[in-house]
Amino acid sequence: MRGVVRGLGIVFLVVGAGLLGWVGWQYFGTGVVSNQKMGEAEGALREDWTKPSPAPVTPPAGKAFVLLRIPKFGADWEKPVVEGVDADDLARGIGHYPHTQLPGQPGNFAIAGHRVTHGSPFRKLLELEKGDQVVVETADAVYTYELDASPRDLTVPPTDTWVLDPVPGKRDAPAKSIITLTTCQDLFHSPDRSVAFGQLVRVSKK
Repeated sequence: MRGVVRGLGIVFLVVGAGLLGWVGWQYFGTGVVSNQKMGEAEGALREDWTKPSPAPVTPPAGKAFVLLRIPKFGADWEKPVVEGVDADDLARGIGHYPHTQLPGQPGNFAIAGHRVTHGSPFRKLLELEKGDQVVVETADAVYTYELDASPRDLTVPPTDTWVLDPVPGKRDAPAKSIITLTTCQDLFHSPDRSVAFGQLVRVSKK
């Protein structure tokens, strides 16, 4: 009987250590890897912008194509936005919903990012307030958006895809360029999404 108890104790210790290791990797290890990938993507993108080749009409899947800055997060806060919102895409940066518009176009430039794991680029997103700016840099222009409200003010289930429509909540044809930011509603695993919309207020050509 003692041998059985001792054996079970060892099993529980091994399983517990494995779980702790997995949690540690998710919350810390993935951040190290993702931050390295994001840094490499930023450098590669800026290098691409120095070349004379025109930007593709449709960004390649999984590739960084614009840079995002949120001044409230600090002067050094800058993240690449990659095409796609699959798990692999969000591990390399902030993801762009492929069926939504591009920056500056009439319609909805919608993006998503993690609040925890994989670099946690949107960890502080719920701290944003109405009027805070979100800056998107492309190969030839810089687009500045201002938020209509805080992401804390709107939480939706993942089935509420209306937030990604060209004119969220309406069937109207888009006349203005907006941005939509989405992230997990809770710091821990949650299917619900916190959402904020912003209006394009300034365009600066490079």
